[in-house]
Amino acid sequence: MSYSTVGIVGAGTMGHGIAHVCAMAGQAVVLYDVDDSRVANGLKKVEANLQKGVEKGKVTEAERDAALAHLNGTTHLRDLAGCDVVVEAVPERLELKQELFRSLDGLLAPEAVLATNTSSLSVAAIASAVADPSRVIGTHFFNPVHIMALLEVVVHAGTRADVLERTLAWGVAIGKECITVKDFPGFATSRLGVCLGMEAIRMVEQGVASAEDIDKAMVLGYRHPVGPLRLTDMVGLDVRLAIGEYLATELGNAAFSPPALMREMVAEGRLGTKSGQGFYSWSK
Repeated sequence: MSYSTVGIVGAGTMGHGIAHVCAMAGQAVVLYDVDDSRVANGLKKVEANLQKGVEKGKVTEAERDAALAHLNGTTHLRDLAGCDVVVEAVPERLELKQELFRSLDGLLAPEAVLATNTSSLSVAAIASAVADPSRVIGTHFFNPVHIMALLEVVVHAGTRADVLERTLAWGVAIGKECITVKDFPGFATSRLGVCLGMEAIRMVEQGVASAEDIDKAMVLGYRHPVGPLRLTDMVGLDVRLAIGEYLATELGNAAFSPPALMREMVAEGRLGTKSGQGFYSWSK
């Protein structure tokens, strides 16, 4: 019922993480990106994370070697043709995801599943790009993928029941706890998380408290593993700004509107971990 051969489009933060957990589960993985350097970088990150697992005693050397043996990289989309499922982990632009799925639609077998790792975009809109939208499903992973337990499985109105069943079985096979959510703007996680993050930024903007103390309040008072501002840094302020704008429009709710402070930080290039500076300094 699960998938044995997995294709992943995009070797960045999410893509290489998905490749990691699938390879660890013994599935054959083909990791695609547009150039050799990106593919090589993604593969190196998987190997580095597996090595960290060995050093911490959480992964054996045999498990590391077996996972790496299941992992292959490519710059040719056609190499995904034999996959049971292909997961896209490309930037959050609807047109880009639709174009990719159109290309994959003609390559994959009719029974193969197309999965999108979108965190907020309409799965139905992405699915509209293919001849059979019923084989499209949302698989929203969380960063870092090899550590975070949750997999948010998103079904649009046309997703076939067998596609959902196979995807849930796959989630279990790769060690995830799955929740099933309907295709609605922001799903469950982004809708709640982005709303909290935007309000936390407004509190900094208004001088209510420092970023550190706001985060500490949520970690110690509500047992969040990471505060909303540190999490915003980790996701990327530019990424969250785009999601906030989308949700504010789609839901007609100003609570999701990015605060002026956030817009200023993005304009100045203070994007969080990827730029070295956000609400926190990440230069080290």
